[in-house]
Amino acid sequence: MHRLTVGIILITNGYLLMNNQSLALTQEQRQIQTLAPQLRQSLELLQVPALELRALIQKELQQNPVLEEKGSDAVAIDQQSGKESQPDEKELKFKEEFDVLMRLDRETYDYFMREYEPDDINAEKKRKYAFDVRTQEESLQEHLAKQLAFLALPERDHRIGELIIGSINEDGFLTQNIEALADSAGYERDCFYDVLALVQDFDPVGVGGRDLKECLLIQLQRLGHDSSLASRIVNNHLDLLALKNYGEIAKALKVSADEVRQAAKIIAALEPRPGRAFGDETAPYIYPEIIVEKGKDGYRVVLNDERIPQVRISRYYQQLMADSQSTEEVRKYIREKVNAGLFLMKSIDQRQRTIRRVATEIVKVQSDFLDLGISHLKPLTMAEVARQVGLHETTVCRCVANKFMKTPAGVFEMKYFFTPGLKTSSGQSMSNKAVQDLIAGMVADEDSASPLSDQEIFERLSAQGLQVARRTVAKYRLALKIPPSHMRKSG
Repeated sequence: MHRLTVGIILITNGYLLMNNQSLALTQEQRQIQTLAPQLRQSLELLQVPALELRALIQKELQQNPVLEEKGSDAVAIDQQSGKESQPDEKELKFKEEFDVLMRLDRETYDYFMREYEPDDINAEKKRKYAFDVRTQEESLQEHLAKQLAFLALPERDHRIGELIIGSINEDGFLTQNIEALADSAGYERDCFYDVLALVQDFDPVGVGGRDLKECLLIQLQRLGHDSSLASRIVNNHLDLLALKNYGEIAKALKVSADEVRQAAKIIAALEPRPGRAFGDETAPYIYPEIIVEKGKDGYRVVLNDERIPQVRISRYYQQLMADSQSTEEVRKYIREKVNAGLFLMKSIDQRQRTIRRVATEIVKVQSDFLDLGISHLKPLTMAEVARQVGLHETTVCRCVANKFMKTPAGVFEMKYFFTPGLKTSSGQSMSNKAVQDLIAGMVADEDSASPLSDQEIFERLSAQGLQVARRTVAKYRLALKIPPSHMRKSG
């Protein structure tokens, strides 16, 4: 267990006495706590996800020549051996130091227990193949540039087209002012407008619009509805349409409310973000550090640590220690680097064990959720887990940060399982995520012509024995990105 370094500091204060213009010195004694560099490293390793941990270990391998990854010339150091009592380095003679390293040399298994290994060598080959065959998705700009090349435009118009395409954002909208873009490029504005009209005819439909209105009008024109009621609504009453205020729209356009509803259905089928299907960035890669498997005796938690390098002490430096010609300076250097390597190994081992302990407790509490779904997710706080596993709450917080758990029910961020609870009339607790799931189910089953208000949802939850305030219902509805009832009304 790491400890904070407690130090006594004598602080000298100087001050000027204004009356007699004399300078005096005083001393005061303070007790402060500071984090040792090794403790900072241990906390950092605990908080980072596995892929970042791999990068940190690779960096340490480059900085510490005594360390190397598992190989034919490497010697494993066991964590338990590192924890055994060893003579003080200052009191060790050369022979004793060499005997210690040789004792560690004979213990040839890994420095921490490998909880999860690939089934066989084919698993690693399949994984490598999966990474090798991954292809970068075509971006929206690349898709548009290909269509521009097919037009065989004059060089000037082609350059203008490239400038316009480069100014289209990931949603498919032209973000820059066309006149300012023309002026900055030194071309006539009319030329820019002509090329923009060509780009707006590209796939996907609606691309190149300067705002949502123009984007939707382009799509309606392509569908042959450029003079329809839907086009008039988009052109003049898009704000009222967003509020589903069909009565006001009908009154302004002198049509019936039913006609407005039919036009609204046409508009709802359009794509407000034409570039949605294209992505400039690769989706983030999620690496679950915990694998939860279900067996005959319940759930089993194993560490997915196959991506973490196995660090070992180089045999070359043991030979240097054994060499009687090695100077005291060389032996001191090796001792320092070996100690640093041992602490790194202990920190990794402690990290893995802590994650496994916390994950085991989470699975123990949330086993019903894994079996039956979100409605059985139990309230759980980090303080409760900390008490059960004998850790500080901040340690649990660092432990679950940016970590993922693969379960039979799917892949979840470890923080997902921590949720406050609400009391039911029977005295039991229900997690807020389970309550949100109930609200989402009520909205999904509601009559679109008469959607449920927050008050009605509150009354239904109260009828089920859930003690939840109306403002909490509104907060959960917003968290679920469900619009208010008047915006959900369609009939």
